[in-house]
Amino acid sequence: MRVCNCTTSCWIARLRLVLATLLALLLTGFTFSATAQSYPNRAITFVVPYGPAGSTDPISRQFSTQLEKVLGVEVNVENKPGGSGTIGFGIIARAKPDGYTIGLGTNSILAYQPLVNQNLPFKTPENYQPIAKLGEMPVILVVRADSSWKTLEEFLTHVRNNPNKVRASVSGLRTVPDLVAQEFNRNSELKLRTIPFTGGSGEALLALLGNRVEATLFTGAVGIPGQVQAGKVRVLAVFKKGTYDPVPEATSTIDAGYQTTLSAQFYVMAPKGLPADVLKKLVSASAQVISSAQFATFAKEGYALDPKTPEALSAEIVRDTQTFAELLKILEQKP
Repeated sequence: MRVCNCTTSCWIARLRLVLATLLALLLTGFTFSATAQSYPNRAITFVVPYGPAGSTDPISRQFSTQLEKVLGVEVNVENKPGGSGTIGFGIIARAKPDGYTIGLGTNSILAYQPLVNQNLPFKTPENYQPIAKLGEMPVILVVRADSSWKTLEEFLTHVRNNPNKVRASVSGLRTVPDLVAQEFNRNSELKLRTIPFTGGSGEALLALLGNRVEATLFTGAVGIPGQVQAGKVRVLAVFKKGTYDPVPEATSTIDAGYQTTLSAQFYVMAPKGLPADVLKKLVSASAQVISSAQFATFAKEGYALDPKTPEALSAEIVRDTQTFAELLKILEQKP
């Protein structure tokens, strides 16, 4: 009888342990399921790794405003400039992967900066989660309207005659505008001096308007037509083939015989490790925003829409990294 009682006691204890374990698993599963089904149930933060104004801020705010309507919660934009965009994107990459912190990524941050800064918390698409591609933009060359340069060739002649003296503001060291300038210097035997500003292209434009530099290389043309109409600036060139609709008066550098290959790419990014259901909802909601007529109308200000899946975005960033690595090797070579 004693043996039987001991065996029964052990069996009951084990049964209780199994039931407790099953109950815990069921409760955990219920919690995960409820969390995914209820996402989002509070405000989302959208981090912009550059200052207000410029080309990154308007598209981020347009996207966030429309995302609010799709998801039914507030999407608050926070500008976190510095480090050529790496400080703000570091906040995105290190955030808790719950879908409540997302933000803007660019090809200069994601594909170039890891090549020159080994201390970044992100190096490849394995370290963050692509959500959607917002669009891309060419770089334009802008001078003040009261400058003596009326054409691209007049400006280039002055640069050639005054090596390293003509200053052009750019939105951070080795951002796309800066790299376009370096590529242009290399291919055209110029010595245009770039002045990086950490606050993005908006700060770079203010430097031009404040007469602290002679020119600026600006991503896209958001807000520029208004500056042209107000008689404040003149757009001399666009670094792409053909006419750029927002500033049709600008000379195409490629059509003028100067070879340039870079443009700015804008992405929606999140931390790595999002729950599958949260990722699916963010990807779906973002696609809904980007495919809307309202977003297409906004994009006419200078953005080329190029929707892609998260997998395709990862592949694009890897390709851009290879392109930047090749350009970096060329730029590091002595003339």
